[in-house]
Amino acid sequence: MVTRRQFLKTGAGAAAMLAFRTAGGAAATERALDPAAIPKYVAPLAIPPVMPNLPSPEGPVDHYMIGVRQFQQQILPPGLPTTTVWGYGSVLHPRTFNTPACTVEATVDRPVRITWINELVDGDGRYRPHLLPVDPTLHWANPPGGPSERDTRARFTSTPGRYRGPVPIVTHLHGGHSWDDSDGHPEAWFLPAARNISAGYAREGSLYSEFAHTFGIREGVRWAAGSAVYQYANDQRAATQWFHDHTLGITRLNVYAGLAGFYLLRGGPSDLPSGVLPGPAPRAGDAPTTRYHEIPILIQDKSFSAGGSLLYPDNRRLSDGFSGPYVPRSDVSPIWVPEFFGTTMTVNGRTWPDLHVEPRRYRFRFLNGCNSRFLDLKIVSAPPAKSARTAALPFWQIGSDGGLLPSPVQLGGLLLAPAERADVIVDFTGIPAGTQLFLINEGPDGPYRGARSAPPANPATTGQVMRFTVGPLVDQDTSVPPSELHLPTLNRLGAARLTRRLALLEHSSAVVAGAGPIAALLGSSESRGSAKMWADPITENPATGSTEMWEFHNFTPDAHPMHVHEVQFEVVDRRPSNGLTQLPEPGERGFKDTVIAPPNAITRIKATFDRPGLFVWHCHILEHEDNEMMRPYRIGA
Repeated sequence: MVTRRQFLKTGAGAAAMLAFRTAGGAAATERALDPAAIPKYVAPLAIPPVMPNLPSPEGPVDHYMIGVRQFQQQILPPGLPTTTVWGYGSVLHPRTFNTPACTVEATVDRPVRITWINELVDGDGRYRPHLLPVDPTLHWANPPGGPSERDTRARFTSTPGRYRGPVPIVTHLHGGHSWDDSDGHPEAWFLPAARNISAGYAREGSLYSEFAHTFGIREGVRWAAGSAVYQYANDQRAATQWFHDHTLGITRLNVYAGLAGFYLLRGGPSDLPSGVLPGPAPRAGDAPTTRYHEIPILIQDKSFSAGGSLLYPDNRRLSDGFSGPYVPRSDVSPIWVPEFFGTTMTVNGRTWPDLHVEPRRYRFRFLNGCNSRFLDLKIVSAPPAKSARTAALPFWQIGSDGGLLPSPVQLGGLLLAPAERADVIVDFTGIPAGTQLFLINEGPDGPYRGARSAPPANPATTGQVMRFTVGPLVDQDTSVPPSELHLPTLNRLGAARLTRRLALLEHSSAVVAGAGPIAALLGSSESRGSAKMWADPITENPATGSTEMWEFHNFTPDAHPMHVHEVQFEVVDRRPSNGLTQLPEPGERGFKDTVIAPPNAITRIKATFDRPGLFVWHCHILEHEDNEMMRPYRIGA
């Protein structure tokens, strides 16, 4: 049996990616679009505008009504087909629907209330099936199971096809400090209020009603069918956050279909005064000709058919060559794949865009929004070759997941795991007009195991990300050079009173030898046999107000980006098997909510758990998260 890693290493995986079923679900396969044939740097970078909020009664709360819809978007260059995607938008402003979404601008200590609405219905009010292949054999939302079997692993007597019913959604504010009823718990999903949902279906997840009741008591607001109302207190440090779908068992598909957007929290003592950093960023009411010098950058890898549709594997064979047996003769899920690596890079919803810049400083808020791909970014003077390239310009990193760092850090390259953010300044000052510079990716086209542990991404496709074209200086740059910045003081956490030793594990088939991992799991590090499933009783229960050390013992061959909901933590250190303790990287010395846990190492973080409630912690490789590498945890009794 060929293992997953052997399959990817030999290139068979890349070749297999050229034969998918259509995203619309046609029985016949559709020819994939050759990524090398897609013109690069012909479309300008799209800069997400600000999400419109609602006129509301006077008071210290910003109100939004944000829906999820299906629509066509020009992701490929003009002249190539449009792509059917999902995205968020203001329900009162139909032209705002896009992927990535318009940016929610928030202010420290000013609450934001969002009504999230599932509008995945057609013009007749009938539900739309998923764009991508849903594997119903996983432990997932499972609406057809009804109230008694929702949020379970369904039982089948033969291998089922993909699920084609109404699609559940629930939105998580990644990096937020929220009550549990507004966190976007994976079991708080809800279906659209469609007119043709079968009577036996569960229309919401197991926790939806409980959270709706709690929210109603606290805020005096009821949730309507097909929606949920969340409130974010924004009582935390200014930071680059983002929102994305978090539905149990299909997060990988809903995010890949387009459900992601930036949430930028500004102000307060942990931010800098206006004018110190490069700006402006997009604001409501901007003129179409406004030039922006603060720009959010969402990077994702995708694959496309020749007709423009999104491609995603519809069977396990495309991942590691395993073609069965499946249900009931084995424990291998027929559709789920351990990781997904697209063949094409997109930035802010466009393939390989170009950004015209002036010879001045820019602030870029980078987000790795890929399902599984680790990015190793660098700015170079020419497209990548097979060998590593020397950086033409440095990144000055000033912030990470949880806001500004203690001091600016000059970096030649920027490593970002899925869900990690980096707030950086790039100084184009003195670069002659007409110069072209390239943002490249030297991360691998497969699982990340550490620096230089695998060949870099294909230099003709996934090794390129976007281009910067330098033009003339229009306005004087009055921002402070990054080397002269004084960033706000960080208030460090106190001593940890308890240490939890946690294990990152892979689960192999008990029936078919060599089938590769059939799930990724979490558990205790006391033994590799301590793996816990999503439905197992809670084992992590910090006391309210306690500070704890969490140790991630990675027993798998790959790195995992570990995300803990609700808290911002400090990275303490990493302890590889060679016994040499490694201090946090310079860009990790602020606060984080996602950390890279390398293989064969212990990664230690420290967090204070100050708000009681039910939350989750998980790997942010979305394919892992969707198949058991996620656990609930409870703060307080």
